[in-house]
Amino acid sequence: MNRIITISREFGSGGRTIGKMTAERLGIPCYDQELITKLAEKSGFTAEYVKERSEYTEHAGWFSNAFSGRSLDGTSNQDYLWVIQRKILLELSEQESCVIVGRCADYVLRDHADCLRVFIHADMEKRADRIVRVYGETKDAPKKRLREKDRRRAVYYQFYTDMEWGKAQNYHISLDSGTLGIDCCVELLTQLY
Repeated sequence: MNRIITISREFGSGGRTIGKMTAERLGIPCYDQELITKLAEKSGFTAEYVKERSEYTEHAGWFSNAFSGRSLDGTSNQDYLWVIQRKILLELSEQESCVIVGRCADYVLRDHADCLRVFIHADMEKRADRIVRVYGETKDAPKKRLREKDRRRAVYYQFYTDMEWGKAQNYHISLDSGTLGIDCCVELLTQLY
């Protein structure tokens, strides 16, 4: 059976970087932005549309559900993307060992693969500094941007998994990248793998 590492992460925690570096150290592929390309190809939507809709939800309550663009059968484009995304994740887990960043992969693969489920987090100050330094975000209100991105990820995760995003019981290990550092997180995941 293939071995998979799934990485869920707070925005700005370095989870994507940790995933890519871990995969490189292990000599296995890392799927992150590559999943957007695969989703776009299989769905017929543009990569930009998929990037915005495949990890964030508008389903934040009754009011938004009532006006979310659902078809008469109750499905939305986002639901359609979820089905395709789930299928892609399952196919990847059957094809090869890899690291998968985001996309609720921890939930989707929980019963289908030898899967190490990881959550990466860091305190607000360190994440705010990182998104300004690394991602080129403006210095105006980075904490507001962090809260918004994390809120959207949490709502999406809750909607499609019925589980709480970031809750320790949903993961095998939770790492504070702000305290441990990126390299230490990579080393720990490499050893656990």
